[in-house]
Amino acid sequence: MGTKITKAVIPAAGLGTRFLPATKAMPKEMLPVVDKPAIQYVVEEAVASGLSDILMVTGRNKNALENHFDRMTELEAMLERKGDHARLARVRESNELADIHYVRQGNPRGLGHAVLRARMHVNHEPFAVLLGDDIIDSRDILLTQMIDEQVKRNTSIVALMEVAPSQIHMYGAAAIEPTDDPDVVRITGLVEKPSAAEAPSNLAIIGRYVLRPEVFDILEHTAPGKGNEIQLTDALQEMAVNPEETGGVYGVIFRGRRYDTGDRLDYIKAIVQLAVDREDLGRDLRPWLRDFVKQMD
Repeated sequence: MGTKITKAVIPAAGLGTRFLPATKAMPKEMLPVVDKPAIQYVVEEAVASGLSDILMVTGRNKNALENHFDRMTELEAMLERKGDHARLARVRESNELADIHYVRQGNPRGLGHAVLRARMHVNHEPFAVLLGDDIIDSRDILLTQMIDEQVKRNTSIVALMEVAPSQIHMYGAAAIEPTDDPDVVRITGLVEKPSAAEAPSNLAIIGRYVLRPEVFDILEHTAPGKGNEIQLTDALQEMAVNPEETGGVYGVIFRGRRYDTGDRLDYIKAIVQLAVDREDLGRDLRPWLRDFVKQMD
């Protein structure tokens, strides 16, 4: 049995170039998804899974992240005076979610390097990594299952999702062996952003990981890979082929709802999909959408 996991690392140092000019002065993680920034959904998922100690790995021009999860006493006082208790509760919600810490990545050398910057905070404990532009629908279970599998197997766990072969070049792809659980596989190899012809499967790594601390030692000597960056996938590949030393790598296959807010089209889809299911918005939005689609036919 593994150690109880309480810490989450959220890399949030990317420049968000796909959303320029909107992200020229605003962190991409702060782009609103309906009425909350994308990063808040990710923090809420971590907290709902029992992870109360969160480290964000940030970079330049990311002060808005810290401000969002801090108190804004002037705004709270104004809402209190107006008796607007509903909005006051929503404002306070973000700064009461968890114990959040911050560290700068400094030189942006890839996801593996961002995770390595968490070493002093995590120390010798297993920990979760949640990418800030991947939102998992709160009605679907993923991270909790991954944590349970990590504790049960004392290994590193990644989230996998089936994608179309034409899309696999955008992800890390996994070679797998089945286990006694149809939702859990043993990973025998990983390839970062392969072509459809080179991909070992159409199971793509998505932005959730639960890792043993041995990953830090491996990241220390991982050479730059795709994009001349230190790739977390390359470190996981080494762990997968050396299970005696690292515990190996397993994957939990996710079949639920995922929203990629790092892509412009998927970001728009995420807003629509989440809004139509909202009690306060869906009733008016759904018929408007039907009429809008009819007008386009």
